[in-house]
Amino acid sequence: MARRIQNFDALNTSSARTDALSIVEAAFVAIDTEAVIRRELKLDENILTVGGRTYDLTAFDAVRLIGFGKASCKAVQTVESILRAYIKEGQVIDVRGGVCEIVEISQGSHPRPSKGNVVASENIVNMANRSGERDLVIVVVSGGGSSLLCWPADECDQSARLYEESERAGMTIEEMNTVRKHLSSVKGGGLAQMLQPATVIGLIFCDVPGDHFEEVASGPTYYDASTIEDAQMVIDRYKLTGYRLNDTPKDRSVFERVHNVPMISNTAALKAMEECASKLGYTTANIGAARYDMPHEMVMAMQNALENATAVIAGGEVRLKVTQGGGNGGRCQYMGLEALKRLRDGEIFVPFASDGIDNCSAAGVIADASTREKADTLGTSIEASLQSFKTNDFFETTGDLIMTGQTDANVSDLYVALRKI
Repeated sequence: MARRIQNFDALNTSSARTDALSIVEAAFVAIDTEAVIRRELKLDENILTVGGRTYDLTAFDAVRLIGFGKASCKAVQTVESILRAYIKEGQVIDVRGGVCEIVEISQGSHPRPSKGNVVASENIVNMANRSGERDLVIVVVSGGGSSLLCWPADECDQSARLYEESERAGMTIEEMNTVRKHLSSVKGGGLAQMLQPATVIGLIFCDVPGDHFEEVASGPTYYDASTIEDAQMVIDRYKLTGYRLNDTPKDRSVFERVHNVPMISNTAALKAMEECASKLGYTTANIGAARYDMPHEMVMAMQNALENATAVIAGGEVRLKVTQGGGNGGRCQYMGLEALKRLRDGEIFVPFASDGIDNCSAAGVIADASTREKADTLGTSIEASLQSFKTNDFFETTGDLIMTGQTDANVSDLYVALRKI
């Protein structure tokens, strides 16, 4: 099997790096979208089995596919390959384009929604609204869907502004999603309402740390218990203004024919990382799948668990306040720089984005003593790069960016720290 890390050999300059990069590879293998779909969906003649339920596909007038998020293109391509004889039509929006025999795939923007997202979302909404009682609709929901699926156009405008303001404020993904649900007609169960009375199978690829499948893409196929007041509390907490809120569907009968199936989350990635580290001879310490620490707090938490021959792993999304424009790179690279400031002898840190995109073309970084030595030799300042948020420039200069390309998966950011001696 080909390595996911495209520049593995260039980064592999020590035995500790070999181990760290191997643990990262194990995570990517565990969350492979096509493999997950083929494991969880089984077709025996005309009987589809998924999520512990069976569906006679000949009993439906039409089978439709809908997808949105960073795993949706690959997932829908795989579902179509399994169910091609039964599918009537489909609509997908992903950050990358793709080709299916039947399903139409649109390319949208993330993390800031665009007019193209609105057009693709309208196609999904129209398909949902024409689905009837004798139809089966399979909905692939994955991380990034909150930006990609936005309807009506007014939601996209407000969501773009919310993203900008949330970066400056350091808002958590749960807080953002609470507001997003109440700006939208499709989030917070809105899509399920549009699909009624069709039978719906939701295939959920979770990027929200802590296995909160109902929060992925702001929960378009899940019942939402939050209220306008909850959303307003988040807005007030960060002193934001100018958002127009609406309620989410509260009639539970809307969801009677909706069957959401958890497909994968960062729990699977962390398990694979632990197993790999253990085989390599490390004592493992999993310090949590839902970490929302500030970058320096996360580094310290991992260092506190590091001992000789130990691998510390975690998942989540560090909280980063971007206080000025003009930067480049993302949360993982910023955490890598914070690690370099605090690095002790024999330690190595690898923060990486499971989707392969840390707000740029790099997935993350590998940071150790050699990184710091190269920076010192080149006169590249850690502190200046942190202050300017030009983290990608720093690690590009030292040659320590991890390059995977888009992985067609998304289960949150992941972190590993090693002390080999």
